[in-house]
Amino acid sequence: MPRFLSISRHDEQNRPTEAPSPELQERMAELYEEITKAGVVLDMAELAPTSEGTRATWSEGGIEYTDGPFTESKEVVGGYTVIQAKDKAEALEWTRRFLEVQGRYSPTTAVEVREIVED
Repeated sequence: MPRFLSISRHDEQNRPTEAPSPELQERMAELYEEITKAGVVLDMAELAPTSEGTRATWSEGGIEYTDGPFTESKEVVGGYTVIQAKDKAEALEWTRRFLEVQGRYSPTTAVEVREIVED
């Protein structure tokens, strides 16, 4: 079965400052439990803000390091999920369900779904 990487992107400068409501936390926990029981999720994580990151760039034969935050980036990767699904349609269905729940907390979230190339 193919694997897919779901990359969650959001506008880091306009993230909600308050914690998710207990209702939202419960809905997310239910979805995570369901996707785990279905055997679809292989790995999942939220990423630290860009203010805690460093970007390494290869340029003109050398490497430059730039500490965050990366204010020139409107959208940043906020998290990822690696899932195993029968096809892209199933991967997109799980993504839709995630966005329907997550969108109640962070309405500017977008998720890019890409198949992982298997050699």
